[in-house]
Amino acid sequence: MLGIGGNRIYATVLLIDDDLISREVIATILTLNGYTLHTAESGEEAMAMLDRREFQPQVVLVDVQMPGLNGVALVNELRTRSSAAIYAISGSNPPEELKAAVDGFLLKPFSPDSLQKLLDEHNRKPEELTAAEDAPVLSAKILAQFRQMMPEPTVREVYAAVLGDLQKRVAALGDAIARRDAVEVRRIGHTIKGGCGMAGAQQAARLGALLEAESDDLSNSESLRTDLAQTAENLERMLKVEFSA
Repeated sequence: MLGIGGNRIYATVLLIDDDLISREVIATILTLNGYTLHTAESGEEAMAMLDRREFQPQVVLVDVQMPGLNGVALVNELRTRSSAAIYAISGSNPPEELKAAVDGFLLKPFSPDSLQKLLDEHNRKPEELTAAEDAPVLSAKILAQFRQMMPEPTVREVYAAVLGDLQKRVAALGDAIARRDAVEVRRIGHTIKGGCGMAGAQQAARLGALLEAESDDLSNSESLRTDLAQTAENLERMLKVEFSA
């Protein structure tokens, strides 16, 4: 079942699942809602499809408990071939390592509404993200939670590591933009989105998400890099005040 649908206002989806019934049910939901869908029965088949460059998915739905290539190894292979958002689908909760590697997770059996909600969120344009209420440089709520979980010196070390990593990635981003390496720009954005989001550095995480959504022509990447560099400076100032004692 290849290339079904075709309403281009919706994302092109690659579905990877070895279970025929799951594929058919999910395919029906997606195609009835206007998505262009490509399916693969295994990780290996999906890799071959992407290597042939027959299409470029914006979303990958992948069963992470298939025979052969699966789990984190499959997600990593997908990342090297595509800038798509990757959502795991599985009949049981995946390990934390796998949850950290993907952009979201749906537990089988899931309802059509749950799947549609996931894809509706993905379909938000980068402009909508930009227009959203400005994210704080640092989430006071997440900082407070860290302080409840860990001693103060450990919290300080965590944020020093977050800031140092962000500064390195800003520099790496400049190099990737100079090389016009769109894949690397999006990979750096994905990493910033995940790491800074976990630490509550929400402004950096939002900019990372916008970089991840950047197109191949990198039209907005330099301005986003400038904003990210400024955000890193703002975060550094905030942390100096927060941990001045």
